[in-house]
Amino acid sequence: MTTATLDKEELRELVADALDVELEELTDDAHYVETLGVDSLMGLEILVQLEKRFGVKISEEEFGQITNFGQTFNLLNAKISHV
Repeated sequence: MTTATLDKEELRELVADALDVELEELTDDAHYVETLGVDSLMGLEILVQLEKRFGVKISEEEFGQITNFGQTFNLLNAKISHV
């Protein structure tokens, strides 16, 4: 049995595409709302894309606590490692 690994740059591309922002803007620390102007609908789009692409379930509560890409990566990585 192999453990799934998460490619950070692949994830960055997926999130940048969902948010319609340039890859360079989506740094690990760029705040989704304050820096990138993400609204609740865009956040929901990220959530749907992550669940569809990686086959994990992320609650709205869990996702609501995420404020930047680095946190998104950490949460998804933890979810994938428990699959």
